[in-house]
Amino acid sequence: MPSLASRLPLTLAIGLRFLRPRGRGLVDGTARAAFLATALGVTAMVIAMALMSGYRNDLQRKLIGGNAAIVAYPLAPEAGEPSNETLAALETVDGVEAVGRIAYAQGALAGGAMPEGVEVTVRGIDPGGRVPGGGSADLSTPGDGPDRLLLGEDLAARLAVATGDRLRLVVLGFEGDRPRFRYRTVEVAGTFRSGLSEFDSEWVVADRAVVQRLSGLGAASSVLELHLEDPSESGRKIDAVREILGPDHLVSDWQDLNRELFTALRVQQIGLFLVLGLIVLVSTFNVASTLVVLVRERLREVGVLAALGFSGRRIRALFLGYGLALGTTGTLAGLVIGSTVSWVFTEFELIRFGPDVAAIYFLSSVPFQVRPMDLAAVALFSVAVTLAASWLPSGRAARVRPADALRYE
Repeated sequence: MPSLASRLPLTLAIGLRFLRPRGRGLVDGTARAAFLATALGVTAMVIAMALMSGYRNDLQRKLIGGNAAIVAYPLAPEAGEPSNETLAALETVDGVEAVGRIAYAQGALAGGAMPEGVEVTVRGIDPGGRVPGGGSADLSTPGDGPDRLLLGEDLAARLAVATGDRLRLVVLGFEGDRPRFRYRTVEVAGTFRSGLSEFDSEWVVADRAVVQRLSGLGAASSVLELHLEDPSESGRKIDAVREILGPDHLVSDWQDLNRELFTALRVQQIGLFLVLGLIVLVSTFNVASTLVVLVRERLREVGVLAALGFSGRRIRALFLGYGLALGTTGTLAGLVIGSTVSWVFTEFELIRFGPDVAAIYFLSSVPFQVRPMDLAAVALFSVAVTLAASWLPSGRAARVRPADALRYE
């Protein structure tokens, strides 16, 4: 039965022979160094890209989960609450999953371990409305009991309170044109976790009617939030929403509200890609040096091939194939190692922040997301620079004259 080498093109068969260890210490040593350097550089690039992609996408998901894909703010207080017809029209917009009415107020919550109080943002929702982080809640007050609140998990831990505990809520509202503080005794109905530090440590959720009453703004405090099946389509849906609501509302989507943040993250990811790409670029010098040594040690064989009729083009292809195979195996190893490390970091949440640092980075833990397009970009870059580094040494081999090569010792 014919061997595998006998069934391959001659150039490829000889190339495979060059890849076999022959006890040549210098060639083997430089080849191992090139392989390890390429794998290390690719691993660093994969982990960095997974970090930036995971951070950006997780931040995007949590920002949308805390608010909505499209938000409409009232501009005219006299406009009042949106009519049922308006809400029904918004729900018919293609891709709209739900429409919610939200009221906001600023205040302070005192009790538990913080009798002096902590500043909070009060978010009012309708019965059955969405809670940051997912799910829904009905916080309407039963009978004559105190108003009920949901607290962010970090806020509840800071106050050292549990479900059923009572706190003192102070809200800055208005009576006519004059600011006024309003006080309420409230009961903790539970906690929520959005995964976004700002929400979990500073937000409380209450019934919307309670928030409107405490703020004194009534319908003027209502914000419309539209949740989409695909938040990335918000830019295409916003015109239809503006047409329905008219000039009485300022309509924005999550991309407009956070444009500077996500633009900065994209620029940072590109910069990180280029900087870490220098590691791969440096590793190609090892590939080039391996080919230089290989050409010197195989010079007589190259001369024999040229004398037998091998063209310079085929000899160049032979050494290019060797360098490309060396760079490709290092690249594949780096892709596998980088993807594995990223999965371990994400699965076990090995990179976590304390509350103070989480307030800066918005997230309490860093997710790593390995995207196929990121892997493709890293692999393409690594293979391209390896091929470029192999070009000059292989060209030198292609220009060898048989007579000079056969006289070489």
